[in-house]
Amino acid sequence: MKRLKRLAAIGATLAALALPAVAQNVKVTPLGGIDGEFCPQDRALVFEDPNGTRILYDPGRTVAGASDPRLGKIDIILVSHMHGDHLGNAHNKAPNSGSCEAPDMSVSSMPNSLAVEIALAKKSKIVTGSEMPPFFAAKLKANGGNPADSILARFGGSVTLSGVRIATVTALHSNGVDPDYIGGELGKAMKEAGIAGDVGLATGYVLRFSNGLVAYLSGDTGIVADQERVVRDFYHAKLAVMNMGDGFTTGPAESAFIMNELVKPVSVIASHANEVGTVNGKIRPGSKTEAFIKAVKVPAFVPLSGRTMEFNADGKCAVGCEAQM
Repeated sequence: MKRLKRLAAIGATLAALALPAVAQNVKVTPLGGIDGEFCPQDRALVFEDPNGTRILYDPGRTVAGASDPRLGKIDIILVSHMHGDHLGNAHNKAPNSGSCEAPDMSVSSMPNSLAVEIALAKKSKIVTGSEMPPFFAAKLKANGGNPADSILARFGGSVTLSGVRIATVTALHSNGVDPDYIGGELGKAMKEAGIAGDVGLATGYVLRFSNGLVAYLSGDTGIVADQERVVRDFYHAKLAVMNMGDGFTTGPAESAFIMNELVKPVSVIASHANEVGTVNGKIRPGSKTEAFIKAVKVPAFVPLSGRTMEFNADGKCAVGCEAQM
């Protein structure tokens, strides 16, 4: 009987070893304005590490408040800079409210910001670089939260939270704080003078996930040499999220140059189109989105809201996305 039990145990072990290993992919889910589309205000992405850590990047205006059912658990919030379309000065009243062409932004998040509202509700850490952390610490404290949940990761350094290493990198972009976030007599005087608060430089991020994947999140940026020397040569980013909307940020041709000649990732996700990028889930002909996708030389993906993509350690799309070349 003992021999039979031993043989059964060995058989069970061998059977378990024969099963395919669970894919250790990083999941990326866009939280845009309209399900299945890529719309003008879309910024927000949720990254889920294989260990379960969930990171919200630039909640913007398309997350329907802290109670948006698409959020789920949020452990960390990243904010690239303080402009309302990234920090969240207003947001839609519910997922899919409004239209892709005319998104609903009827709910104000002033003076706290959507990022702070979500952090308070989800008990998330807010990680930022430059001089932004004191702003978030003050907002958290004023609303009964823990100011220590605002964490600094300044250029050249990094922090590791819940198994994910987070570093900030150069982003060439303005970063003023709207006086309405400040309020009172000071905010009023600043608004009348037409000036914004100074919280230092805008930032991009480089994330190293527990499966080894390194992802570059550009924020809003122009072309900088750091994209080659730091993002590519030092961090060896394999996945990139690249803004390409032009006017306010890098244009499609410039963004494609950054991908093709500087960062050279394995895959790239388009971001920040400032236009209707897709119609019925297909790239809109003549759009900036189409121009970027055609110009970039690596597999490029459009972040259709609600459609989860999965990337392996090498930066290759493993599940849920189809290259748009």
